[in-house]
Amino acid sequence: MHIKTSELDSFELGFGGYTCNWGVHMCGLYETEEERDSIIFGLLSQGFKNNDLNFYCPSERNSNDFMSDYSSAHPDHSSCLSNQDSIVISSPKDLYYPKGTFSPLDMDERLDSFYNHSQSKGPRNVRATAEMVWALEAIPGREHLMVYESRLNYFIARKPWISICLYNITRFTGDIIMQVLRTHPYTISKGVITENPFYQDPDDWLAEYAPEFLKQ
Repeated sequence: MHIKTSELDSFELGFGGYTCNWGVHMCGLYETEEERDSIIFGLLSQGFKNNDLNFYCPSERNSNDFMSDYSSAHPDHSSCLSNQDSIVISSPKDLYYPKGTFSPLDMDERLDSFYNHSQSKGPRNVRATAEMVWALEAIPGREHLMVYESRLNYFIARKPWISICLYNITRFTGDIIMQVLRTHPYTISKGVITENPFYQDPDDWLAEYAPEFLKQ
C-alpha cells in the first residue's frame, strides 16, 4: 500500500507492505518490544537491501543488545551492523545532549552536519529511527523536546530522509503523546500508518507553543 507523503521519490518502508515518499517524519507508537522491533528491524533491513544509510538511536536497550536481537531476527544482514557506511548507531547522550543539555537549535546543527556528511560522496537516502524514552530522564532542556520534533519537519522537508520517532505509550503521559501527535504528520500504530489529523504545521505549532523557536 502506498501513502503519498511528499513529491519526492517513493520507497519501501520495510514493514507492513507500505511504500511512501522521502522527506517524511513519522511517530511510531507502541506498547510492546515486538511492535517496536517490527518497525525498527523492517526499516533497517530494507535500508541494508537498498544501500541506504541507516541511523538508529537505541534507548530502551544498549547497542550490543540491539545488535544481538537484530542478528537473531535477520542473520542475513548481521554483517552490515559493523559497517559504518551502512549504519550509524548512537547513544541518546551522543545524539541529543552531548554537552549535558538538550537544545533544539544545537540539534539543528548536528543534523545538518550529519546530513551534509552523508551526501559528501554522492546522493544517499537516509533512514533514521530513535527510541525516545531517554526524554523521561531528568535531562536539562528536555522540556524543549516537542520544539525539536516540530522543527524536525523543517529539516526533513525535500530531503531523501525518513525519521521515525518511537514512543512507548505505556511510559509517556497522554498529554505528551498528544503533543507528539501534533508534531508528526504521520503515525504508526499497531502496524498501521495513517495521516495524522492532529498534526500542526511547525509554523503554527511553534507560534502557539514556542514562538521564540520559530524558524527565521
